[in-house]
Amino acid sequence: MTARPALQVLDGPAALDQLDAFLPAYVEVYVEPPYSEGPKDVKEFTERFARQAATRPHFRLVLARDDEGQVIGFTYGYCLPADTRWWSGLQQPPADPGFTRETGERTFAVIELAVRRPWRRSGVATALHTALLAGMPAERVTLTVRPEPEAAPARQAYNRWGYRSLGPSRPWDDAPLYTAMIRTFDGQP
Repeated sequence: MTARPALQVLDGPAALDQLDAFLPAYVEVYVEPPYSEGPKDVKEFTERFARQAATRPHFRLVLARDDEGQVIGFTYGYCLPADTRWWSGLQQPPADPGFTRETGERTFAVIELAVRRPWRRSGVATALHTALLAGMPAERVTLTVRPEPEAAPARQAYNRWGYRSLGPSRPWDDAPLYTAMIRTFDGQP
């Protein structure tokens, strides 16, 4: 196991070239419960990733690699565009209607953050998260997390990193109920 993984940061379309490098890590992590993804889910993921990498503002992918160059974790995200539907899944919309206004640079969304089992709880997720946000021109950062107890370790990490809950969110029509979280962007984990 690598004590300090090598991090690779890729912006925009350059990230597409790395899909094959991190897809085995994606499959390994998301085949586990509670996700239990199969081939159809993986195909949908690859299509969505390609579309987002090519079109989303400030798209960034960060890979963590072990000493042999294998991807042991990854994260990616982008700034929410002005026409985003991100906030429409909130079950209790914020009282301030301006809260959901987006500009393409106001809010950075962490879309995926995953670490292979042998490297979990070793600081890899923190390193990935820090690199993902470094230098990002945004006011705030948002993400969604599966409910307790499924995602207790992830939720604990997000709380340590300064996120607070916005409440339940259903990000797409047939999605389970997630918790939307947000934090002020300060460039620190």
